[in-house]
Amino acid sequence: MRVLVAGASGVLGRHMSMALADAGHDVIGMTRSPAGTEQLGRMGIEPLVADLMDRDALLHAVDGMQADAAVHAATALRKVPMRHQDMAATNALRGQGTRNLIEAAQSIGARRLIVESMHFGYGYGDFGDRTITETNTPFAPPGRTPALERHLQGFRVKEHLALHTDGVDGISLRFGALYGPGFGDGGTDEIVTMLRKRRLPVVPDRRPGLLPWTHLADAGAATVAALERGTPGQAYHIVDDEPASMNAHVRFLAAAFGTPKPMTVPLSLVRVIGPYLHAFLTTAARLSNDKAKRELGWTPTYPTYRDGIRSLATS
Repeated sequence: MRVLVAGASGVLGRHMSMALADAGHDVIGMTRSPAGTEQLGRMGIEPLVADLMDRDALLHAVDGMQADAAVHAATALRKVPMRHQDMAATNALRGQGTRNLIEAAQSIGARRLIVESMHFGYGYGDFGDRTITETNTPFAPPGRTPALERHLQGFRVKEHLALHTDGVDGISLRFGALYGPGFGDGGTDEIVTMLRKRRLPVVPDRRPGLLPWTHLADAGAATVAALERGTPGQAYHIVDDEPASMNAHVRFLAAAFGTPKPMTVPLSLVRVIGPYLHAFLTTAARLSNDKAKRELGWTPTYPTYRDGIRSLATS
C-alpha cells in the first residue's frame, strides 16, 4: 500500500516508517522540519513537509496525492515531560491534529487509518492486580483532576475520531511505555546519556508504579500487522509480556550500559517539581496483549524490558 505517516521523523514514527518500508509498502513521511526531511531522505522515505495543526496548509500539501492508508504517530515531545503543560501540544495533536489528518487522508483516498495511543488512556493511578483487556476497562474515563482530564480528553477524542468516523477504517494501537534505539535522536539513547550525566533519578523502591513496556521495533512491527490484518473499529494492546516499574527499568538500564547508579529522590519532591511525571511514576497497570497476538499475529520480539535492554547494550 501507499501509506502517509504523520510524525514520521519522530522516534516512534521513524520505527513505524522503516517497518512499513521493509514490509514492501510505499511510505510518504510527513514532517514539519527541513531537518526531518533530510533524516527521512537518508532512510529512503519520501518526505512531505506539512504541519498537522495547520489544516489549510496540510490540505494544500497533499493536494493531488493518492494514498491507501494513513498513520498518526505525531507527538510534540522532545524530552521527558515533567509538568502537565509539557503535554499541551501533544494533546492538541491528538485532538485537532487527528481531525486535520482524517480530512487530509480522505482527500487523497486513504480510507485505512492507524493511530498511536497509550496505556495512560485508561487513566493515571493504581489499577491493582487485575489485568486490563481492550474491553473490560473503560478507555479514557473522566480525569480525576482538571489537568489529568486534559490528557485523557486527548486520548478520548483521538480514538473516537479514528474508530467512529464514517468512511474511515480506523485502528488504535495502545502502546506501553516506549523504549528502544533513537538513532541518535531520542529513545533510550537519550535516557542512557542522562544516566551517564546522573541527570535521571529514581524514586524509592517502596513506592513503584507498574508500567507495560513496548520496544520501538515491536511497535513498528505491530503497525505493519495492523495495516495488513487489523480489524477496522478495533483497538489492540501492543505491549510486552511483563509489566515493570520505571525504577526497575532504569536500574537495569544503568547496569547494562555501565553507567553510574541513578540517584534516589523522594517521591514528594517529584510531586512538587514534576506533577505530570509523578502521575506517570505512580500509575500501576497490567495490560493483556492476547488480542494482538491472536488477531494480528503479532508477538513481541522482546518479551520483557530486560530482553530489549540487553539487545540495545550489545548492539
